[in-house]
Amino acid sequence: MANITAQMVKELREMTGAGMMDCKSALNETGGDIEAAVDLLRKKGLSKAAKKAGRVAAEGLVGIVTAGPKAAVVEVNSETDFVARNEQFQNLVKAIADVALKTGNEVDAILAAPAATGGTVADAIASAVATIGENMTLRRASVLSVSDGVVGSYIHNAVEPGLGKIGVLVALESTGSKDELAALGRMVAMHVAAANPLALDAEGLDPAVVAREKAILAEKNAGKPENVIAKIVESGIKTYAKEVCLLEQIYIHDGGKTVAQALKEAESKVGAPIKLKAFTRFALGEGIEKAESDFAAEVAAQAGLKS
Repeated sequence: MANITAQMVKELREMTGAGMMDCKSALNETGGDIEAAVDLLRKKGLSKAAKKAGRVAAEGLVGIVTAGPKAAVVEVNSETDFVARNEQFQNLVKAIADVALKTGNEVDAILAAPAATGGTVADAIASAVATIGENMTLRRASVLSVSDGVVGSYIHNAVEPGLGKIGVLVALESTGSKDELAALGRMVAMHVAAANPLALDAEGLDPAVVAREKAILAEKNAGKPENVIAKIVESGIKTYAKEVCLLEQIYIHDGGKTVAQALKEAESKVGAPIKLKAFTRFALGEGIEKAESDFAAEVAAQAGLKS
């Protein structure tokens, strides 16, 4: 009998999307021949996901599940927007969000975690791919929690409660009224969805982003004395921080104050100090390159014609 290693099973799973035990069994039956194992799984109907694994999946849904001081948001991608209206896919995203709430941020850990339907989350995704007929991937996940307070949430373009195109979590730490905090958290989460801040405050900005902004400002003012350029850059970075840092942004629900000022003002209603600890914003498909296709050229190619 061939020596079937964990690496061989992992490779076959990545190639076919079939379950771990199915992959191990196929490798045993084929004496460790991976290509033959792929064919065997396809013949058994367990590798319907194989042909779809290379397709770009940039649609799908963002899902959120909250539990008081803790919440999770996940992005599960599919190839077409049509699948987002599929009840099986929607239930899959909800189930994955539930697992993430217990498991944490790491995608690999979530995929390896047990699914409510049996097997692992990776198995559940592979099963959905085979049934629905599109490539699907768990792209990312984020879990926020506070020791005392709430994690507010907001879903934009919701297709079902907790499922939509943009998902936001906002962690508010406070000993005050949890109902008031939840309402405030939703309002701040709506702000994050609309304003798309890059960081909580200036200290949280990516140093590479700051360096790029400084370089742009310096280049725009090239030719001026160095001390003048330095002052312009310093002022420009402060202005930039007000535009992209959540606490310094103008609050979309009240243009007369910043988010930080709105939070301070809300403390009287909440009944205790409020600290905005963190936020997460997932916009469906952001950063994924979608393949552009020329339909006429595809038809001509299949017909054997030259364009």
